[in-house]
Amino acid sequence: MNNLDIKQLKVLYLLLRENNVSKVAKILGISQQAVSDHLRKLRNTFDDQLFIRKSNGLIATPYAESLESEVAEIINRVEKLVEPKDFNPANVSSIFRICATDYAQAVVLPKFLALIREYAPSLKVIVQDIEIDNLSDLMDRGDIDLVISFPRFISEKYPMSTLFTEYHQCVVSKHHPKANEIWSIEEVAKHPQLIVSPKRANLVGSADDYFKELGYKRNIVMPLPFFAATADCIASTDLLAFLPSKLLANSQLHKVKCDINLPSFDVVIAWHQRSNKDALNKWIRGKLKELTY
Repeated sequence: MNNLDIKQLKVLYLLLRENNVSKVAKILGISQQAVSDHLRKLRNTFDDQLFIRKSNGLIATPYAESLESEVAEIINRVEKLVEPKDFNPANVSSIFRICATDYAQAVVLPKFLALIREYAPSLKVIVQDIEIDNLSDLMDRGDIDLVISFPRFISEKYPMSTLFTEYHQCVVSKHHPKANEIWSIEEVAKHPQLIVSPKRANLVGSADDYFKELGYKRNIVMPLPFFAATADCIASTDLLAFLPSKLLANSQLHKVKCDINLPSFDVVIAWHQRSNKDALNKWIRGKLKELTY
């Protein structure tokens, strides 16, 4: 303990996040030599190399990686000690990082960002695509403050709250020759279909179990990784798809008349336990739940 101080821990935290001495120096507003001096002291304290130099930065040793979540937790707690107790979003000028599905980016973010600009104009919001396989690591390291997604993508170990419930609508191009007909479930199942598969590029869709329980197998011929291009792809082909209802503003799509009621799904927000009482995180979570989507 006598050989370790908060500045050194902050350097270690940032080096684990950035893997680059010059970037850390810029963030902290100190020289690269000062960062190197802190790193030398950290190596002596932990009796480990911690980082190995490579051509474009640093690579953490296994021991350094094992410290990452604990160091992030300590830094987070220390930062909260000096935060103002009376929270006013208008005075916040920090950075808030959001990880969101492209569905959430299209449906949730427009209203949310408008609200941020109104109540917290100095807050910097960084939005990135969801990385399903790395999501837990990002949250544990403190690289993400909030996730907007579907429950199946988020580990149950994190606190979670539902924003709203969504449902699917079966659609085809408005120029489809059968657009105005009534479709049987058998006709829907046999028809060539497009799905959105953000986790894996395969021909497996979330509605497969629904059709299987009724004795049908879907004819999936095209998976896309994002919702963004889905409507245009359907509008320009003979394909059928089940799209979330809040993404159906495209005037080139036609809702299929069919007796199919896919299970609804929730859109949720999730955060790390260490942010349960964080004033900014709590305020943002509350505002997101107040919005009407």
